[in-house]
Amino acid sequence: MEESVLTSVFLPLALAFIMLGMGLTLKVDDFRRILTAPKSVLAGLFAQLILLPIVGFLLVIAFGLTGALAVGVMIIAACPGGPTSNLVSHLARADLALSISLTAISSIVTIISIPLIVNYSIWYFGEEGSVSLPVLQTIIQIMGVTLIPVAIGMFIRNRREELSRKSERPFKIASAVFFVLILLAAILKERENLIEFLILTGPVTLLLNVSTMAIGYALARWLMLPVRQRLSISIESGIQNGTLGIMIAATLLQNSVMTIPVAIYSLLMFITVIAVITIGNKVVTSDMIEES
Repeated sequence: MEESVLTSVFLPLALAFIMLGMGLTLKVDDFRRILTAPKSVLAGLFAQLILLPIVGFLLVIAFGLTGALAVGVMIIAACPGGPTSNLVSHLARADLALSISLTAISSIVTIISIPLIVNYSIWYFGEEGSVSLPVLQTIIQIMGVTLIPVAIGMFIRNRREELSRKSERPFKIASAVFFVLILLAAILKERENLIEFLILTGPVTLLLNVSTMAIGYALARWLMLPVRQRLSISIESGIQNGTLGIMIAATLLQNSVMTIPVAIYSLLMFITVIAVITIGNKVVTSDMIEES
């Protein structure tokens, strides 16, 4: 498969398929939760949409990254949570309803925030003139591969709920396969420089992942939210939609170097996820024992 076919056809279609699968798990009530449980939802959105990009920006400066690699880190920092964060929330015994709501709402908001954050990063880190994201065109393209498939999935669930439930597992398996293929393609494209890029961006992406989860949990604890909601906010703050990030870098910006921090973040994310699931189960169990 040629790079142009991979980035212009397969990658957007794969992302649309993954988002369609996410739509099959959503209901309109997930979007109404901001009215019924505003404290937890607003805390989660603040951690993900405001704190995450700020932490990413500060870490990039602290580690001295510039150019395409710096922009790559900011791309993943600008992305919303994805279906993976919902799965992790489920396995960690977090508040799954809150996790799904945060993913759904942030996926809408970031359609507008992504081009603004990425374009500022391109300008600030010295890539201006080589690439840029046309704001309106990018909003339309991201809507086409995220919001519209999600809406179709929600429509199918509303009309054929039993069918959508039966389709959830096959969609999750296929989505995981697509994600792995996309990840491998991004890594293989820059395999000659992979070790160098891993040394340069591995520490900053790992720290971004761990620190944002810790900050999200600390914020939720400060607001005295229940333990399961703290876990959900923590997970949504640190588990990002890597597929969308790779699509932005490879398809919209057509810069393979920018995909590397996103791919490395996605790889390291799965390592930290094991710890999150283990700790989450222990914390929730301990909380339940204390309450009883």
